[in-house]
Amino acid sequence: MRIIRDYHFVAPQDRGASVAIGNFDGVHLGHQAVIDLARSAGDAIDAPLGVLTFQPHPREYFQPKAPSFRLMGSQARATRLQRLGVERLYELNFNAAMAALSPREFAQNVICDGLGLRHIVVGADFCFGQARAGTVEDLQAFGREMGFGVTVVPLLEAGQGQVSSTSIRQALSEGRPRDAAEQLGHWHRIEGPVIGGEQRGRELGYPTANMSVDGLHLPKLGVYAVLVEVLDGPFRGSYHGAASLGVRPMFGENTPNLETFIFDFSGDLYGAKLSVGLVDFLRPELKFDGLQALIDQMEQDCATARDILAKL
Repeated sequence: MRIIRDYHFVAPQDRGASVAIGNFDGVHLGHQAVIDLARSAGDAIDAPLGVLTFQPHPREYFQPKAPSFRLMGSQARATRLQRLGVERLYELNFNAAMAALSPREFAQNVICDGLGLRHIVVGADFCFGQARAGTVEDLQAFGREMGFGVTVVPLLEAGQGQVSSTSIRQALSEGRPRDAAEQLGHWHRIEGPVIGGEQRGRELGYPTANMSVDGLHLPKLGVYAVLVEVLDGPFRGSYHGAASLGVRPMFGENTPNLETFIFDFSGDLYGAKLSVGLVDFLRPELKFDGLQALIDQMEQDCATARDILAKL
């Protein structure tokens, strides 16, 4: 997958794609339906499959001090899109100039002149241009005028309601990762490099791979049964494990992170890139009377997680 970040300078082979446009936070089933239609449209006109999105997320640009809401970072999103067969990721810089484009300027300057897109697929709630003034009807009119096709996809329903990043966040906040996965079409994953920690897990007999969750929407704090993918390095592969997401109340620390104990694993993962999928919420964070009580609970957590994961 090729990543293009500036619509002003685009190589000839990166123009002319059939794209799905949106923020694709989580790359949930609704997003995947949009991408699938862009794939079909591209096959019909012999155009590569692309996704057009923005970095940072426009909400982060306009509300930089708002609580973190992202389900995944840009790297995790790129990983998921590549797995879906996306060939061109137009991850455009969202800045003051982009935000100031009128709907017509966005269609002309970005879609038509800049990227030379041949077909566009968007969800029914898609808005674009300054102050989100452009509607799907406007996009269809611009397409007829400027020479690109437009497909509008109805919002997808799943379970009891519409598939949306908002409802996925709510499910995760309430400790319901399986409900989130039903809408995502995959386990909710936290992805990033393994960072240095206090090595308390190693001292307790449960060495963990520590990861930052900075900038992400936090699922319910506590212990989870998890599926782990080591994405690079000598230990690349898939594993089972148990992870603690939280602030480690036993040790008086309060910066949230993710600490994952990988079952039946031995090796140095510092600097490796991990993807940790949340499967089941086991329990909330607790403060124990002593270290032995904590160790006993960790042993129980791991046994429970092993049983859950063995049934997948």
